[in-house]
Amino acid sequence: MSGIELFAAALGALAVWLTVRQNPLCWPIGLVMVLIYSWIFFDVKLYSDMLLQLVYAVLQVYGFWQWTRHGEGLPVRAVTALGNGAVWTGLAIGALISAALGAGMAHFTDAAQPWLDAALTGFSLVAQVWMAQKRLQCWPLWIVLDVIFVGLFLYKALYLTAALYALFTLLAIQGWREWRIAMVPAR
Repeated sequence: MSGIELFAAALGALAVWLTVRQNPLCWPIGLVMVLIYSWIFFDVKLYSDMLLQLVYAVLQVYGFWQWTRHGEGLPVRAVTALGNGAVWTGLAIGALISAALGAGMAHFTDAAQPWLDAALTGFSLVAQVWMAQKRLQCWPLWIVLDVIFVGLFLYKALYLTAALYALFTLLAIQGWREWRIAMVPAR
C-alpha cells in the first residue's frame, strides 16, 4: 500500500459517493482518480485495468458533458431504465470486448490475469457508459463487477484498492436504491 494508492482510493470513494448523489462533480474527481489508477495498475501488470482507466478518463469527460448539458433550456438528465433488448445488447458488447481484449493480453503481454482482467474491463466499460447516461441498470452491473474486483485486488495484494471496491459495492447498492426512487416513470 502506498500513499498514491491511498490518495486514489480516497478520490474514488468521493467520486462514487457523489455519483450516487447525482452530483456532476463526481466526473472531474473521477478523472483524477482514474489517471492515478492507470499508473498503479501498470505497476502491478494489470494491463487491461490500466487501459480501462485510460478509457475511463475519456468517459469521465463524456459523463460530465452528459450530466451538465442542461444549460440554455435543456433539462437535467434524468435517471431512466434500459429496455431488455438494450441491456442484452450492452452485455453482448461487453462480452465481445472481454474476449478480444483477453485474447490480446494472453498472447501478447505478461499480464497477471489476462482473461479475468479483460472480462472485468469489458463489462466495466458497459457499466460506465450506462452510468454516464444515467441508466438504472449500471448499478446492478457495478455490484457484480465490484465484488469480483475485490477478489482480484486481494489476489494482487492491493489491499486498500480491494477495500475501496468493497466500499464501491456498498455505494452501488445505495446508488441502485436512490436512482430507482429518482427514476423517471416510463411513458
